[in-house]
Amino acid sequence: MLFIVLGKFKSKPTKEEVNATNEYVKNLVKEGVVFKAMYWTLGQYDTIGIFEAPNELMAMKAIIGVADIADTETLTVVPRDEIAKTLD
Repeated sequence: MLFIVLGKFKSKPTKEEVNATNEYVKNLVKEGVVFKAMYWTLGQYDTIGIFEAPNELMAMKAIIGVADIADTETLTVVPRDEIAKTLD
């Protein structure tokens, strides 16, 4: 399953938090989460992450792990071609 997570920092991020998050991501990869892209952005959100997880529970685990440093909104993504097949 593919997910997009939008994040808003709760406070100014520190190098220590960034390094800890990088380690957290490495551990998630070992559990089957595949990070497609991660960006810092300008605008309403500070970060955008695109990742693939085996199921919703693993996606929730991934997001809960950053709850101390960012408020998040997560979107489940379905490829356009797959949805097109369901249309009449």
